[in-house]
Amino acid sequence: MRYTNEMRDSDSDSQEPGEQRPSLRAEHVAQTRAALVGAGRQLFGRSGFAATSVEDLAREAGVTTGALYHHFPTKAALFESVFERVHQELMTASNEAALKASGPVDSLAAAFEAFLDKVLEPDVQRIVITDAPAVLGPARFTELDERDAFGAIVAVLKLAADSGALRADDPATLARLLLGMLTRGGMLIASSPEPVATRDAVASTIRAILAGLSSRPA
Repeated sequence: MRYTNEMRDSDSDSQEPGEQRPSLRAEHVAQTRAALVGAGRQLFGRSGFAATSVEDLAREAGVTTGALYHHFPTKAALFESVFERVHQELMTASNEAALKASGPVDSLAAAFEAFLDKVLEPDVQRIVITDAPAVLGPARFTELDERDAFGAIVAVLKLAADSGALRADDPATLARLLLGMLTRGGMLIASSPEPVATRDAVASTIRAILAGLSSRPA
């Protein structure tokens, strides 16, 4: 019995390092990647993509430039991850606003207005509205923008149409048009000398468009 216990102890000792190494390495990789994305979120949001160097990012993250390139082959690749993180923040804010609304049409308007509110924040505006279309390119920007938001908007449009609250014969096309309108609204806010007033004008116009869709022809 003693021999068996010793064998078990020996087996346990020999297995633990092998079992721990992948998990410790994975944790280190995740921590380094998170530090780089956090640094990008800070610097891209403050100074913009063009004015932020790879050296700036590595220094902010507390890693070497070699470590940065190990995780992200280019500065643009890191920016894409930062964009995805900020876009998730926008989706979270929109979802929270939609949950407080009454009815599917109002939930759409509330979600869109929450997006516009976030665009008033300079760092969000710089990353999502000013830099992302140029850095990612129109096709990739649209793909990432739709990936998180498109399905949710289509689902709400279908719900609204089924309940008779809104006319949406082609929910997929309408969802893409609404997303385009929202992006353009963000651009108007970013270029406006009076961003808050522009935000209110965009939000009011979106509500008017949704109200128009809500009325069925006789």
